[in-house]
Amino acid sequence: QVQLAESGGDSVQDGGSLRLSCEASGYTSSSYCMGWFRRAPGKEREKLALIDADGSTSYADSVRDRFSISKDSAKNTLYLQMNTLKPEDTAMYYCAADRLASRLLTGQPLYWGRGTQVTVSS
Repeated sequence: QVQLAESGGDSVQDGGSLRLSCEASGYTSSSYCMGWFRRAPGKEREKLALIDADGSTSYADSVRDRFSISKDSAKNTLYLQMNTLKPEDTAMYYCAADRLASRLLTGQPLYWGRGTQVTVSS
């Protein structure tokens, strides 16, 4: 069974940086597409960044200039580097995985982590 565990969420000041991690177990992560999503209070879940099995990446317009997704297949870990954080970035952040890129693209991957909270104060 695929298990995903996020870590690295914290409370930071406006303009700060954080690096989120997502450790995968129960499968070989290199054979999956993975991504990061977030959900802020009162808002719907937002797709932030995806990385395919071959390493190609894509980003939402709202974070393209500030966030970077990467993975370390040897450690079975996905990362999200977040720079120049803003109060509107405050949300619960989730990692996700699926063998099918199409389900990640449509926001319906099979496997989710439990989330890690990011809070940005001004």
